[in-house]
Amino acid sequence: MNTTLNQYVPCLRWKQGEYLALSKLSPATKQLLKPIIEIPEIGYDFETGSDSKTIDEHLAKLARRVEIHWGYEHCFVDMHLIDSSERMKTGQHPLAFIFNELRFKGIRAVPVVYLKQDSECQSAISEIVAIDKRGACARVNIEEAAKSNLKDSLDSLLLKHHIGTQECDFILDLGAPNFIPVDGLANLLTDLIRRLPYLNEWRSFVLIGTSFPKSMAEVPRGLSIRPRHEWLLYNLLIKSLNTSGIRIPTFGDYVINHPDVIRLDMRFVKPYASVRYTIDNSYLIVKGLNVRDYKFHQYRELCREVTGSKHYCGKFFSKGDEYIDDCARGAASTGKLTTWRWVGTNHHLEKVARDISSLPAS
Repeated sequence: MNTTLNQYVPCLRWKQGEYLALSKLSPATKQLLKPIIEIPEIGYDFETGSDSKTIDEHLAKLARRVEIHWGYEHCFVDMHLIDSSERMKTGQHPLAFIFNELRFKGIRAVPVVYLKQDSECQSAISEIVAIDKRGACARVNIEEAAKSNLKDSLDSLLLKHHIGTQECDFILDLGAPNFIPVDGLANLLTDLIRRLPYLNEWRSFVLIGTSFPKSMAEVPRGLSIRPRHEWLLYNLLIKSLNTSGIRIPTFGDYVINHPDVIRLDMRFVKPYASVRYTIDNSYLIVKGLNVRDYKFHQYRELCREVTGSKHYCGKFFSKGDEYIDDCARGAASTGKLTTWRWVGTNHHLEKVARDISSLPAS
């Protein structure tokens, strides 16, 4: 899966808001994307003290949803949020099940692998790699990348799956680090990237990370603007790496999500109404009151704050922008939480894809 600089690798937790956002993208934007599809964690029922569904139920419609909402193009599939002890009712490993389903539908998926995975997971991935002959994608966090034994770990990983570097994508995952000062982090990353093993040999090289808030509780009520540190960092890296003649990674992020999974008892949680709107170098967030007590009608005013802002891109920019405009004018419903996740995600994907395609280095 050759990924170039003018492409975009968003990491999407495969829940309804995210896959609906993908399905509503313009065809031109879809061509620029190589998404990481993170199979989400199984929901937890706090009342019964157990998972809300079996692994069979959880994965039953996943391949079909990828087919409907993404299509047959290349994507990365990552199952690290599923407990390693999970097995299908037949005893089959969930990874083997999912890739059998994706393969049957003709979806060109590549498994994401980690430096630390149990032997059964490694065996399942090796079998997938042998059958599909599309290689694998190594996802390495910044702590692992800084270790002196990284080359040995990568050599072991490649050997386990019987692939070479040219058959393997490399994702450097920053997660949600402390970006401040951004120029200092850019300098550290330039040095780290320079020392990465096989830097010029990987099939593709991707950098992902985010500065999106972990919780809306961190964001004040009303309209606020928060820097997109991951995007500012990437632009600094382009200049730094170009100057040094070092390979520049493809840009990726966690869209309008935070990488940490927080298990919440929704019986007691009061989620805030919010519109998450990506702008040039920042996130514009308009936050209201909690929807349990104050309902969803408040979204009309939140949308009017977005459309009245100098940062609004106009209703024809994306399907998400169109919905914001329609809601502000009373021409669309105020939706539910999933609605506002697809609206914000759809706008973000369109915005970032266009920003990347216009970069001088592209």
